[in-house]
Amino acid sequence: MRKTSLLYLLLLLVCATAAAQTPLQVMTFNIRYNNAGDSLDAWPHRKDRVAGTVLFHETDLLGVQEALYDQVTDLQQRLPQYKYIGVGRDDGKTKGEFSAIFYDTTRLQLLQGETFWLSATPEVPGSKGWDAAITRIVTWGKFRDKKTGKVLFHFNTHFDHRGAVARRESAHLLLKKVHAIAGKAPAIITGDFNATPDDEPIRVITDNSDPLHFTDSKAVSRTPHFGPEGTFNGFRQAERGDQPIDYIFLKGRFRVLQHATLSNTWHGRFASDHFAVLSRIVVQ
Repeated sequence: MRKTSLLYLLLLLVCATAAAQTPLQVMTFNIRYNNAGDSLDAWPHRKDRVAGTVLFHETDLLGVQEALYDQVTDLQQRLPQYKYIGVGRDDGKTKGEFSAIFYDTTRLQLLQGETFWLSATPEVPGSKGWDAAITRIVTWGKFRDKKTGKVLFHFNTHFDHRGAVARRESAHLLLKKVHAIAGKAPAIITGDFNATPDDEPIRVITDNSDPLHFTDSKAVSRTPHFGPEGTFNGFRQAERGDQPIDYIFLKGRFRVLQHATLSNTWHGRFASDHFAVLSRIVVQ
């Protein structure tokens, strides 16, 4: 009887350890705003491809960029076991692009979620920062992993495409905000940063001498990166350039099992003008 009890306890310990090591599938995806001028690459022709990409890869956390309210609604309809958090950047409600976070409700429980603006007044809806061409935001969520019991944060953003000062200052602000909001809890940071690894914003974010720095999940993946290096395709035949502008960064203790840029096509057409980036992550 005692031996049976010990075996049972050992089995429970093994199961608990295995559950604690269950990876999260994290994706960042600039889905391109709904622009009728894109013709056969316009959103009505792509929405099923985007949703299919999320579902096929069994994504647990998804950060989207450039999503207008109708696109967020379309994805919600096609991803029934997911919910999203986020607001439109223009008014803090539904106007303008979202940097929304979709999460699989069978895996994750939302504990808190908010949005701040990349500006000198981050709590003011619609505020534009520095030399940015347009308003930019960060949406974040605090989650409890139902499988492991661990609490983690996810921040999702889209840096400005023109303002060099705005991108640099946005990087500094993001570091400070993640530290202030997440504290010592593990944090995942996804987004289209409109910057390559050698550009100033990414160097600011990954500067090892800064205690607030993030780690590029691609750089620490246990298996080699899969797929193109570049993440922007512009609806052309292949990636434009050999450097990424879309990233999955980490802060805290993680193990990255895999990292990939997803460049699949449907009859030669992409799901978006950016490739989705996927990382398989274990929260330590």
